[in-house]
Amino acid sequence: MLNLCTTPKPGSPRTFQERRTLRFVSSLLSLLWMAQSALAAHVLHTEKLLYRHILVYEDGGERCMAFSQRDHGTRQTCRSLTDPNVLVFPYTRLLMGALYLNPQPQRILIIGLGGGVLPMALASLYPAADMDLVEIDPAITRVAQHFFGFKPSSSRRVTEEDGRVFAKRAIKAQQHYDLILLDAFDHHYIPEHLLTQEFLTEIKSLLTPQGVLAANTFSTSQLYDHESATYEAVFGTFYNLRLENKNRIILLQRDGVPSAEVVARNAAALEAKLKPLGVGQAELLPLFSSARDWNPNARLLTDQYAPSNVLNTP
Repeated sequence: MLNLCTTPKPGSPRTFQERRTLRFVSSLLSLLWMAQSALAAHVLHTEKLLYRHILVYEDGGERCMAFSQRDHGTRQTCRSLTDPNVLVFPYTRLLMGALYLNPQPQRILIIGLGGGVLPMALASLYPAADMDLVEIDPAITRVAQHFFGFKPSSSRRVTEEDGRVFAKRAIKAQQHYDLILLDAFDHHYIPEHLLTQEFLTEIKSLLTPQGVLAANTFSTSQLYDHESATYEAVFGTFYNLRLENKNRIILLQRDGVPSAEVVARNAAALEAKLKPLGVGQAELLPLFSSARDWNPNARLLTDQYAPSNVLNTP
């Protein structure tokens, strides 16, 4: 019988039987997590993918999509059943702070669809806006449509491919965007090629002169200094909105961020428009900071050096 508590000697690879058993245990733990969730909530849908499971359930007046990776469960999207327009997660409300930098985006790119909550929110604010939505996993797109009310259209186009591949094609096609949202990370896995200096340079070339990039990322790991230094190397000063639950939102503009006074003025002008989403300047403005609170000598993340998942530990 295999002893799962036994650690292989350093440099000794696991046997095929050990690897197979560990994969089985990992899948079993994921299924147990989903079963436990099912006892506390009304499950609408489960789906097993190659690297994770998807669970859609209703609980506490919300419909949520969760990912199970190994023995972890992560809520990816939640939508209120009583007020579907309200953005449930604080980080999604903070992403709307991008509008304080550019209040009138006409062309929008979102990398990472989730349940489709962000594009639906932006479509409610800017019905005439043209959107490109990029999602690598077709199962996520299906779930967004079937369970969260997301509907693609001629002005809300979904492309199912890697975000960087899309960016390279968009550069060749000379596409430009007023707003780019990067929401492709979670606490258990970061696509390392979407954090490098080269990728951010590609994204910068897709922005219009007043174009804004808003990135949902993290603030409580070893990755923080390296990521911050990389963003600064490509874009210069940026606004850093940090949440207590490890999330942070990076907001920046291609040709430099506006002053705090301009941000506050735009926030006041947008207050009534953003209220139906549950977004308000009282929550967002105190979090805007352009202070450099990282090690400026941290090594930049590049295509040759991007150990992001190793660094993304407390």
